[in-house]
Amino acid sequence: MSEKIRPHHLERKAILYVRQSSAHQVLHNRESSALQYAMRDRLTALGWSRIETVDEDLGRSAASHVPDSTEW
Repeated sequence: MSEKIRPHHLERKAILYVRQSSAHQVLHNRESSALQYAMRDRLTALGWSRIETVDEDLGRSAASHVPDSTEW
């Protein structure tokens, strides 16, 4: 374990955010996606047991998203 990671850190859930901004990136940057998902193994090796992977917006650019009032 890293000396910077303390037990109180490991008690928290780790959030892994996997991001590709466009469908083109998702299809053509497979190595990048694989490396991002592999971070889960790194988090496990560092001692986290609760890991949530967030990837629902893969291939969608934030620039094209306009939030409605329910998201504020």
